[in-house]
Amino acid sequence: MKICLYGAGAIGGLLGVRLAQCGAEISVIEVGPTLEAIKANGLRVQAEGKMLSAAVTATDDPASLGPQDLVIVAVKGPTLKFIAPKMHFLLGPKTVVMTAMNGVPWWFFQGFGGDLAGTRLQSIDPDGAIAAGIPADRVIGCVIMLTASLLAPGVANHVSGNKLTIGEPNNTDSQRVRDLGALLSQAGFNVVVSQSIQKDIWLKLLGNMTHNPVSALTGATLDKILDDPQASELCIKVMYEAAAVGKTFGCVMTDTPEQRHEGTRALGPFKTSMLQDVEAKKAVELDALVGAVSEIAHKVAVPTPFTDVLLGLTRLKAQILGLYPLAK
Repeated sequence: MKICLYGAGAIGGLLGVRLAQCGAEISVIEVGPTLEAIKANGLRVQAEGKMLSAAVTATDDPASLGPQDLVIVAVKGPTLKFIAPKMHFLLGPKTVVMTAMNGVPWWFFQGFGGDLAGTRLQSIDPDGAIAAGIPADRVIGCVIMLTASLLAPGVANHVSGNKLTIGEPNNTDSQRVRDLGALLSQAGFNVVVSQSIQKDIWLKLLGNMTHNPVSALTGATLDKILDDPQASELCIKVMYEAAAVGKTFGCVMTDTPEQRHEGTRALGPFKTSMLQDVEAKKAVELDALVGAVSEIAHKVAVPTPFTDVLLGLTRLKAQILGLYPLAK
């Protein structure tokens, strides 16, 4: 099976090594030091005290690879607008695109959302270029329920968890989602096929949209955020606002924010992905995690004052650091 990994960060690297070990033909699209490291040493992941590696084809040119059976998009949100116009080189008649990303995806309201169905979010895909390059009917959504970090370019570290939740954007059963589930299970993941992938995305978002920006603002790891009364309470208030927004289109929260915090404590002194990006001087993934929630909230007339303040402060911080575009 020909599988192309678009992005080989912590999550992408872990997926790539596991899939290569179960016999898939893996190619990786990357740039810069990551591309050079993979060309020299293969794709590597540290897990349970062992360093695993896989020989892969690495390139910065999608046109050199040709159509794939599966493309895994494992980049951060700000990168999507650059890769979408190149995606056609990888798409054959039956190519499936799995999005292994955090936050609200561009296809979120395709075939879902009641009155919001078909809505294109300006915060995610303002000119429709992403949807044009990666059509929703190609997509299977994936919620990553594990944690990983990047030790070095091309070297991932599997920290904890092993669960992947996948599902069709229109929440139908399909042979292709069952086939993908079987493949990921063969690669050693605990796979759940969701009947409402948007709900799973939204539930994970509640943690990402709070802990990530707070960590970017403060430089604090998760344990310090949870131990600080005011920081922890801010996260809880933002979660309740996002839960109220999600309820308007069927994404109902099953756990309280307080319960979510208790589960997060198990991760210990973990650096969020946004804090890792700030420290690495990479563009922050603010729009998919917070901006989209604020935009949707205004559409459904749900007040989100704490979310909007957190968005504004984090955006300003990122702009000062040169990690988010200045307002036009």
